[in-house]
Amino acid sequence: MKTAKMLGSARFVIAWGLCLLVVPARPAVSQAEGGEGWVRVTETEERILIETDRLEAAIPKRNPKHWMTGIEKGSFLDKATGFREVGDGLMVVDWLMEAGSDEAYAEEVIAPDGNGVGRYTWYENETDPGRRHYALMAHGSSHRKRMVEGPQLCHRMKPVEPEVIRGRDFAAVRTTYCFEYAAPGRKPGSRWTQLVVFPAGKRFFLLMDRVECVNDSAEMFLRNDTPGCVRHKGGDTFSEIYLSYLSGPRGVHIPASEFSTPFPPDLKFGYRRDTHRTPEHFIRAYHLRDPNTGADGPWLAGLTLDPSVVYEAWCSQRPGDIIVMILEIHGRPVKAGDTFSAAHIVGYFDSIEEMHALYDRYRGHTALEADETGWRLVK
Repeated sequence: MKTAKMLGSARFVIAWGLCLLVVPARPAVSQAEGGEGWVRVTETEERILIETDRLEAAIPKRNPKHWMTGIEKGSFLDKATGFREVGDGLMVVDWLMEAGSDEAYAEEVIAPDGNGVGRYTWYENETDPGRRHYALMAHGSSHRKRMVEGPQLCHRMKPVEPEVIRGRDFAAVRTTYCFEYAAPGRKPGSRWTQLVVFPAGKRFFLLMDRVECVNDSAEMFLRNDTPGCVRHKGGDTFSEIYLSYLSGPRGVHIPASEFSTPFPPDLKFGYRRDTHRTPEHFIRAYHLRDPNTGADGPWLAGLTLDPSVVYEAWCSQRPGDIIVMILEIHGRPVKAGDTFSAAHIVGYFDSIEEMHALYDRYRGHTALEADETGWRLVK
């Protein structure tokens, strides 16, 4: 009875599983075409494991170690140095959102799984000081946003069966999922696709997030973590963060000491397309550090290849020893039937100069394609 009452008053729209991509089971272990043995793809019930000549990574299918989207937590290994990602995974996808407040209907948007996904601005009416403080620290207060479609994919996505694509000098994984419910006045069903390409001989992968929209919006965007969050205790896992798009053309180096206490995303180190000049390069990186010895390792960086697609980005310390590296793509008007996307490179680098040189080689692209004949970036 309680469930029926909730469903009757919620006024959300649901389309469970209508757009899930299901593909036939594949052999557990296979080699890339060409017979060179540079890559090993191992598929289990729970994840796809990619081991190349330079990297290791895992893409979850169900029961993830942390989040369901992107590269699984702790799995991204640089074979040259032995360092791994130190957050909760890489290129983790979150909401499909738009600018504006949901105060008028926040209490009515309750997902079938109990997740109050529409309530991005729920803290406007929150009376608990602790929860209100956390929400302000996590999201800021200067730029109101609300959900268009849910669920929060990283947290509530159902099991998937990604498609593995193999070529002579690359291996790729494509995951597709449809949003299952929507805010009042909207419908669910926008399709999200994430394509990850691992080239032979490289310490990086390429990734695209694409959304095929079923709703109109004056300012729609997709939220993710680029490259990913940073878990630390007093800066033990990293020595500095580099943001290429702040403090002029050389970017800004932020020492770990700046992240000793929590601060909201709109206090410092934030970027908004409407308040900042579009930079030449959009690079976010953290310099890894061995927590046991203090020795510096490689940089782990995320390169968003067309800076103009970035709507907003922040790098802030939340309560709980975590730095979030939120990035929102598109943030422009869309009509039902429109598609938008962003292309990124994520990987290990020995220097900032190396990041910029690679950026210049691939800059300006917003999409990524792959089939058995090869992979290609698209403008």
